Amino acid sequence: MTPTLAGQHLPHAGAAPHVDRRARARDWAEIQERMLVPLFEAVYDRLGVGVGTRLLALGCGTGLALLLAASRGAAVTGVDSGADERLALARERLRPAARWPRARADSRIVDGRPQDAAPAPGEGAYTLLTAFGPAGYAAGDDEDLAGQLAAAASLARRGAPVVLAGWGPPERCSTVSVLRVATKPADPGGDAVRPRPAGRDDLEDTARRSGLRPDGSGRVACPFGYADLDSAVRGMLSTGLFDAAMDATDQEQVGKELAEALHPHRRADGTVWMPNVFRYLIARVP
Repeated sequence: MTPTLAGQHLPHAGAAPHVDRRARARDWAEIQERMLVPLFEAVYDRLGVGVGTRLLALGCGTGLALLLAASRGAAVTGVDSGADERLALARERLRPAARWPRARADSRIVDGRPQDAAPAPGEGAYTLLTAFGPAGYAAGDDEDLAGQLAAAASLARRGAPVVLAGWGPPERCSTVSVLRVATKPADPGGDAVRPRPAGRDDLEDTARRSGLRPDGSGRVACPFGYADLDSAVRGMLSTGLFDAAMDATDQEQVGKELAEALHPHRRADGTVWMPNVFRYLIARVP
């Protein structure tokens, strides 16, 4: 995508020091993350998330998906690493959850690995695991996700559903062409994100490497819509996918490249609109 363009993509260890990560986290929370709400809601509706659900979200980022699950009455735990600014916003978002009629007050945000989010003594195993950050967008990120899923599965009930998400077919995802800007200015030998088309069986392959059993899938329209070009550029930059490119050049140059790539998606009223389709897989803990 937690990940995405549109997802909770962990920043690279060598990301540019001049990137304002606090501003990026706020832009992600206020502009970009909401683009995935149709995906979150479709999954929660299909799995009947609500009272009795114990959810562990991998790559939880700023926690919007957790917030939506908590509003349905689920007990939620989010885990992420290398994302201090995003996790601070997630804690802020979930703090008032106990005031909602159906929300639980026992939400947790964990900075670390899936193993660090083990249920507290006396609590039951997780009944649902999610990894909403689009897997397989950059070379190697699906292998990392497979390891995280395998670790998280040991904390879940046998047969519990595990949700993975990814981009749909490239021809149905307008944003994919815009994401190529992430590699243009970067050093070919550096750690920039390397976009590649989504494979038909990417999610299934990741699930199987994690020891999980695929058990159904679906597609959801998640259009990316912005009030203006500035909001679109800020939203894209907030994903973290462009940090290496900014390290190789600067934010202004990457912003110009993004604005040019977004130009074909501007409408007459100045808004920016990019239709996309995301795919999700439901697997099961053996």
